[in-house]
Order: sequence, then structure tokens, then C-alpha cells
Amino acid sequence: MRLLLVEDDDRVASALSAVLGRHGFEVVQAGSGEEALAALLPDAGPPVDVVLLDLGLPDQDGFEVCGKIRRGSGTPVIMVTARADVRSRIHGLNLGADDYVVKPYDTGELLARIHAVSRRRAAGDEREAESAAGGADAVGEPVRFGPVLIEPASRQVEVDGAVITLTRKEFDLLSLLAQRPGVVFRREQIISEVWRTNWEGTGRTLEVHVASLRAKLGLPALIETIRGVGYRLVVPAA
Repeated sequence: MRLLLVEDDDRVASALSAVLGRHGFEVVQAGSGEEALAALLPDAGPPVDVVLLDLGLPDQDGFEVCGKIRRGSGTPVIMVTARADVRSRIHGLNLGADDYVVKPYDTGELLARIHAVSRRRAAGDEREAESAAGGADAVGEPVRFGPVLIEPASRQVEVDGAVITLTRKEFDLLSLLAQRPGVVFRREQIISEVWRTNWEGTGRTLEVHVASLRAKLGLPALIETIRGVGYRLVVPAA
């Protein structure tokens, strides 16, 4: 697996590159946002499988870099940063980051997250290929509940007729809950079906995605937390 490590601290970058190299990864280093974006260009060499992105870069904020990456590429991005507040997590995921790791972190956890986003990307590519091969019959029917309309074919969501921009995982999460409104989905089930992994460390990511969905849809009561169990979609009153 080929990784792009975007980190401006040479000491940190060298130490992490050495660890990743011992685990079989090929690491390409970039010390700035400009270098990172250049390394992802088609003529820059073999494609990158995962980007490890620090937010405190010398030339531009890592959030800005993530947005630029996502506009031109579907390469998985893991933000690796000391910014631990929930607002930063939500902002990063809304920009299209696939995961968010807070420094200091356990190396084993980082390795697990790298493998997890790689598996999810592969599974997503397979599902998209299957849908393309199956044509229109492979796409589900539109789902409406209250003011919310989900269009599986276009992966578009509307609230009272207004289009709401969601990330891939936010859309998948909402679509899963909408399959059975009122039914509680266990956290383990959601993580398995949306993130295609059973790794328990994804739980925090799930919470952040739920919070982001509530905020974007403007319906905080739409997704109910069942403490200690999971989540369910509550159909709004007419």
C-alpha cells in the first residue's frame, strides 16, 4: 500500500515513516499542502492509496488541503492532528475526510484505521461497479419520510425541497436508518454495514457523523440515540 504522509515536522515524519515502512507500507512524504497536492497529480507517479494529513501545515490549513483533494480525487484521507475538539472533527468529516485521528495516538490504532479505510474504499468501489453493471434495477426506489426525500439513484437528499449536501458516509448512514424507520439499529450493525468493519474504534466516528447529519438536515430529533444500544430514525409528524 502506498501512503502519502503530509507532515511538516521532519522529526515526526521520519519516525512515522520508519514505523510504517516496517509494516510494509511505501511512504511518500510531503511537508506542505502544495507538495501534497502535487504528489497526487496523475503524472506524479504510482497512485496513492491513503493520505495521512496533518492540519497544521506551513502554507495552508489542512482543512483546505482536504477540500482540494476531495474535489479532485476519491483517495481516502485520514486527518492526523492534535485538534481534538468535536467541531474540528465534524468539519473535517464534512470536508470529505474518511477518518480523524487525534495526536498522541497509538501506532497500532493508526495502522488499524489505515487498513479500515482501505477496505471500505475497496468495498465501495465494488458496490459502485455492481450498481453500474446492474443498471437502474440495481438502484432502490426514492424514500420519503416527513419533509425528507432520499434519492438513491443520484445519492441526493432533500429537506422541504432543498438539496442537502452530504458526504458519502452520511448518505449511507441516513439511507440505512431510513430502511426501517422507528426500528433501532445497533451500533455494531451500523458500523458493519456503513463502514464495512467491525473495529470498535469506529464508534467515535459514528457519533460524529450522526451529529453532523442532525445539523445538516436541521432536524435534530430525526435520529434518536438509544443509549447503550444504537440509533433509530424517528419519522417527523406531518
